[in-house]
Amino acid sequence: MDTAEWLTRGTVWLALTLYVAAELAMASKPGPAANAIGRWLSGIGVTAFAGHVVCAFHFHHDWSHAAAYSDTARQTMELTGWNWGGGLYVNYAFALVWLGELIWWWASPTTHARRPQWIGALVRGFFMFMILNGAVVFVKGPMRWYGLTLCVLLATAWWQRSKPSSRIRTSSPGSSHE
Repeated sequence: MDTAEWLTRGTVWLALTLYVAAELAMASKPGPAANAIGRWLSGIGVTAFAGHVVCAFHFHHDWSHAAAYSDTARQTMELTGWNWGGGLYVNYAFALVWLGELIWWWASPTTHARRPQWIGALVRGFFMFMILNGAVVFVKGPMRWYGLTLCVLLATAWWQRSKPSSRIRTSSPGSSHE
């Protein structure tokens, strides 16, 4: 694996690992300290995800949206038989939702924590969909197992945080505690 590939893949795996670590931190010991750790880990994670996007566009698509769309369509066609590059827009949405969640979480942790539960569930579902597809479905080899492990850990963290005994007014991207 050359440096360009290592940077492109490494930054996305780092991003997803940090997001899951943030959720695990929040689940392990709910409270202000875990909330701060989760916020920082998620912030570094979204920064790593931005690095992934930059690396992908720089090293693989020559800063061309059309090339990125075409490559996404090719990968989707290989896996599903459906020639569609719209997954690229879903990836853009993922980046924007994650960034928006993080900005809201930093700017107003109280309102973020008190948002309607359905919003948190919608965000969690979207994040799980993206991570499952990006780290399991579209991945080959041993890293698929790592991606599956991330998904199981994430689901475990969310389940742990949903239990009534762990409901403390803390919040992280994709979560809601009402």
